[in-house]
Amino acid sequence: MTSDTLPDATHWIRLLRSLAWGGAAALLLLPWVAMQFTADVVWTAFDFALFGAMLLTACLAFEAMARVARVPAYLAASVIAIGAAFLLVWANLAVGIVGEPEDPANLLFMGVLVMGGVGALLVRLQPRRMARLLVAMALAQMAVGAIALLMQAHESAVSVLAVTGLCTAIWLLSSALFRKAARSPIGAP
Repeated sequence: MTSDTLPDATHWIRLLRSLAWGGAAALLLLPWVAMQFTADVVWTAFDFALFGAMLLTACLAFEAMARVARVPAYLAASVIAIGAAFLLVWANLAVGIVGEPEDPANLLFMGVLVMGGVGALLVRLQPRRMARLLVAMALAQMAVGAIALLMQAHESAVSVLAVTGLCTAIWLLSSALFRKAARSPIGAP
């Protein structure tokens, strides 16, 4: 943090940091607890390791964005985008957006996230450029949804449309918040 950070931003970042790491630990423990009470939840060591890696990645991405954030809008945009990316990966790996998780069309959705990750590094997390990147991700999300619909039978159409619409809206919301952060008098990172 710098001296031009909003006075209460440090408090919010500390609170969000506790929620992020504590929530990640709780989410990782949840399947283990469920396995103690029902035979319907069966996770292997690989499942726990993969989910733990996903949670760690999301928390580290939050930490990186929290260090760069100078205004609440930037932090909110980051949390929303990271959360949506996490949920997209989780849904894709757990049940698959298109058919089963092994369906190759599901990889298209992961391409949007790769675009976002590489793009964020290329734009150096600057809010104005992040806003443009998130608009590009929304457009890519719509294109991926359309391609997935063309590749698959109609039984996956509802889930493809739902995920595509929800993610597109979330990327655009995050973009609007990054744009708001870029207009802040405190400035951009």
